[in-house]
Amino acid sequence: MSSALTDLYRYPIVQAPMAGGASCPQLAATVSEAGGLGFLAAGYKTPEAMYEEIKQLRGLTNRPFGMNLFMPQPPNPDPAAVAAYGERLAGEAAWYETSLGDPESGSDDAYDAKLAVLLDNPVPVVSFTFGCPTRAVLDALARVGTRTVVTVTSPVEAQTAQWAGADAVCVQGVEAGGHQGTYSNDPAADGMGVGLGLLSLITLVREYVQIPIIAAGGIMRGSQIAAALAAGAVAAQLGTAFLVCPESGANALHKQAMTDPLFGRTELTRAFSGRPARGLVNRFMREHGPYAPAVYPQLHHMTSGLRKAAAKAGDPQGMALWAGQGHRLARDLPATRLVETLAVELDAARAALGFQPQWGAVS
Repeated sequence: MSSALTDLYRYPIVQAPMAGGASCPQLAATVSEAGGLGFLAAGYKTPEAMYEEIKQLRGLTNRPFGMNLFMPQPPNPDPAAVAAYGERLAGEAAWYETSLGDPESGSDDAYDAKLAVLLDNPVPVVSFTFGCPTRAVLDALARVGTRTVVTVTSPVEAQTAQWAGADAVCVQGVEAGGHQGTYSNDPAADGMGVGLGLLSLITLVREYVQIPIIAAGGIMRGSQIAAALAAGAVAAQLGTAFLVCPESGANALHKQAMTDPLFGRTELTRAFSGRPARGLVNRFMREHGPYAPAVYPQLHHMTSGLRKAAAKAGDPQGMALWAGQGHRLARDLPATRLVETLAVELDAARAALGFQPQWGAVS
């Protein structure tokens, strides 16, 4: 298997792109400077805001980093279902003294415009979520020196990414926090145990593709990174672990909830966006999740104001508290220290299996 990505980082540690503000330039730059691979998230931002974040990050580090794009989504397949869900949320809007957002605010996330920016101002890595780009897009990025990664949740999706010309796949297990990066938004899969655990998924994907694998899903410790590498990955991607770092742009209430006993478990839900996403179970998820239609990003646009109002009111019960299954293992460490700690743990796990230290981590 090619190791074409390994020159991008000292340690096989990738900071996940987390849309919504957590993956800010300060966090991504700090992770890259510490020897990992930091990522920005373009999701829900304008092309201009995305470009400004790239400029800010480049002012903080000259190390490699990545940018994540959301793939365009199909038109709203069920306007009546979206309208009915809006009626259901009317009480939430009244409670938080805000209005529901326009569900038809756009379904392509300015994909073409963002691609144009990245082709004119290339970054080291671009990753994609919610689908696979065309070969023409991946080839165009390759011509400007950008390496490409496609998020996948099944062997078939991984094979599609390889055929399209992706340099690597980010294999996302069902343990992962935030949105599942599936190509399709199929409600038949919700709650049916269809999602695969990370280690099983890595093993399956290796049978289908020869391009490098980045492992994502519930990883919070260096020993888990070691397990992912042993299964066939070249690096591990961590989101929840970095979300609580002081450099993260996540809301303070979100950070605190990661280890708050009040939020003891996670579930996949469509309540906030219309796509399955893993978060801490709270009131909003319990009350509305069972009724949310499989329509994305329409529901995201509709609930955006509610979530912001809940945060402003200091009410985590109305927020989207995205978190992986390992959230209780979150450590409130500066990002540099977290990368170093993970690297030490990784070397210790490898040493326990009889391997020589590889990453040169400083204890």
